[in-house]
Amino acid sequence: MGTTVRLTMAQALLRFLDRQYVSIDGEEHKFVCGVMGIFGHGNVTGIGEALERSENGLPYIQGKNEQGMAHAAVAFAKQRNRLQIYACTSSIGPGALNMVTAAATATVNRIPAFFLPGDIFATRQPDPVLQQVEHPMDYTVSANDCFKPISKYWDRITRPEQLMSSAIHAMRVLTDPAETGAVTLALPQDVQAEAYDYPEEFFRKRVHRIERRQPSREALAEAVARIAASAKPLLVVGGGVHYSLAAAETLAFAEAFGIPIAETQAGKSAVPWNHPLYMGAIGVTGSSAANALAKAADVVIGLGTRFADFTTASKTAFRSDAAFISVNVAGFDAVKLDALALLADVKAALEALTPSLAGRGYRASYEENALRTLKGEWDREVDRLYAAELPEGLSQTRVLGEINEAIGEDAVIVCAAGSLPGDLHRLWRSAKPKTYHMEYGFSCMGYEVAGAFGIKLAEPDRDVYAVVGDGSYLMLHSELITSLQEGRKINVLLLDNHGFQCIHNLQRANGSDGFGNEFRYRSADTGALSGDYLPIDFAAHARSMGVSAYTATTVDELKAALESAKRDAVSTLIHIPVLPGTNTDGYGSWWRVDAAEVSTDEKVLASREAWTERMKTARTLY
Repeated sequence: MGTTVRLTMAQALLRFLDRQYVSIDGEEHKFVCGVMGIFGHGNVTGIGEALERSENGLPYIQGKNEQGMAHAAVAFAKQRNRLQIYACTSSIGPGALNMVTAAATATVNRIPAFFLPGDIFATRQPDPVLQQVEHPMDYTVSANDCFKPISKYWDRITRPEQLMSSAIHAMRVLTDPAETGAVTLALPQDVQAEAYDYPEEFFRKRVHRIERRQPSREALAEAVARIAASAKPLLVVGGGVHYSLAAAETLAFAEAFGIPIAETQAGKSAVPWNHPLYMGAIGVTGSSAANALAKAADVVIGLGTRFADFTTASKTAFRSDAAFISVNVAGFDAVKLDALALLADVKAALEALTPSLAGRGYRASYEENALRTLKGEWDREVDRLYAAELPEGLSQTRVLGEINEAIGEDAVIVCAAGSLPGDLHRLWRSAKPKTYHMEYGFSCMGYEVAGAFGIKLAEPDRDVYAVVGDGSYLMLHSELITSLQEGRKINVLLLDNHGFQCIHNLQRANGSDGFGNEFRYRSADTGALSGDYLPIDFAAHARSMGVSAYTATTVDELKAALESAKRDAVSTLIHIPVLPGTNTDGYGSWWRVDAAEVSTDEKVLASREAWTERMKTARTLY
């Protein structure tokens, strides 16, 4: 019988996590880099005590909001290409539930995230304990059951020895490229502190190998045949290109066969914007060049994308008879749009496809001049939008152009929600991989500032900029404090357009006169939110937290603030008022948002009629 060591369940969990590694292409990475947390009665004497006296190499980062710290952990894992994570711990009840939104963000984006919420007493002796949710029909239910529908693996540890099998399953999911997402182990607060004689074998170093899945011969042969028979194929680059470390192979494949490249939000920055075959963003937030090519493509080759509605323009972006090939490690994603599923790692698939197509002497039938013309027209449109001058104030596109030029091609930007993702996807010019970090699977407002902190943890030598609207900033900016506490400088570029203008624009485009989306005073005359804009001094607010802050109302002020921010030693915020409605839209795209079928407003009815016509061109089944 092997030797044992007596530890509390919390101590054993930390010791186990400290010995987990992943390996890809023979290179090892320590998988769990630390623990982010906020302590309460549900975890402070369990995991908290274990962290305080732990000799393991798991540093503790103190969050300021459970959702914020969990977003930072998600961003860290995304920026590290899913090869490293931070675990997140909270107390029971509200502290745990604050992490649910971030857990969903992780699962939707296929990002590993490990949640360790405190739970109610397994013994039930003091029930109902402070912050306990009681379910009269099922007393085993707690607030942590809310993690179940958005976790890829969930368990509640009601005895200390259960940790062993559950922790191994947790690692199985966290390190599986096809199955990864949020993993939740609910930890009753009494069980965290209970001791058990754990076998030393449980704490041995474990290396979880991320094996590059090879395509089957049959699927590869069919994919080669489809591409070889096509005249105008189109590559759609998704986030899987980054996670597979396949940016160079993607570009080489496109060059070898003359195939133009379009990109999703998650795939952006894998290909440099100035490459001749790069046609920009695709779909609802796409460029005129990429969307025109999508309409003409006879074969669409998806590389690590799940073909979400923004990528497919609610399934109207492509011609009805286009064939799809989807390269993905996850069968769930690979079969979407009735695609030929090439179940494989992106890099491995491209390495297999290239010699087979080259052996057939294949080359796409595009005329170089035609592609050059499409790209040139779009590049000039971006130049126009970046240079846009308005007498009333700063346009959003002009601000982004100045930022794009000023921060340098090695800096990382992060965004998630509002009108900014659309403009950044269309207009932002990325020159190097992993410099564009967009959370657009869940488009979670409040991700941006926390995400910037997580990215800075992942890449401490790079400048990191959160590009955020005033709506998202007001929802969640707490981890600015954590960035100061940890000495990890981030930069917040706050574009202030007085409200939730993205949805305000969408609302008006579908017949509304505008309702409930701007930050205005309530009118004493009408009772509506139609008074003057609320005057919010975001720079003063940031300074009150110890952040170096600026306000820029002109191009010259913006340029000066960006340069000053580079020299500051602490985190910075630049408050940039922009004119509402100066974002981009259109370019051959459409997004399904159903207008009301019955309304007293003729504009709404007209919008519904237009929607009905557009739906006739959409794929309806898959």
